[in-house]
Amino acid sequence: MEKPLKWLDWAKQIQGIAQTGLAYAKDVYDRERYEQLRALSLDIMAEYTEVETGKLTELFAGEHGYATPKVDIRGVVIRDDEILLVREKEDGEWSLPGGWADLLLSPTEIAVKEVREESGYEVKALRLLAVMDNQKHNPPAPYHVYKMFIQCEITGGQAQAGVETSGVRFFGREALPELSQNRNTEAQIRLMFELLEHPERIPVTD
Repeated sequence: MEKPLKWLDWAKQIQGIAQTGLAYAKDVYDRERYEQLRALSLDIMAEYTEVETGKLTELFAGEHGYATPKVDIRGVVIRDDEILLVREKEDGEWSLPGGWADLLLSPTEIAVKEVREESGYEVKALRLLAVMDNQKHNPPAPYHVYKMFIQCEITGGQAQAGVETSGVRFFGREALPELSQNRNTEAQIRLMFELLEHPERIPVTD
């Protein structure tokens, strides 16, 4: 895992303070100060990245309410000792099917939906394998994210790319493709193989 970037931690902390402050502040002057803090967090991000300000505003400062980590849910499907991965159109690299948690859906419902939409396979969710903090396991990112990995079993369907994906394949653990690191790392994929080989193990939480 890459060494944490101090400027990114500071920007996220400032953004969190601003977002929570705006959620509860009633005084107009306090709201102005929190808006200034939010703008400062965007300036820091814009200074050190190549992402345009409009996109940063949408992705990094578009949240409202008390600041909490986002939730990313990944469906884990292993068949004949190979794991199902999809090729992301966004970066051309491979990941477990998944995405941000949706309102009004449970984690298992999201896992089933994401696998179907991104790979074409119908699945049923079996059990939670891991909940991992992206700050400890993935490259630096604007969001603080909890990643939930849920074991799924194929019940039907066939391989078919979706709106956000351009490829669907099963890979052996010794022949993994270029992975979309913000979504999942090689260490995380290998951990999924290990957890499925040892169903007696409790979910990993780290």
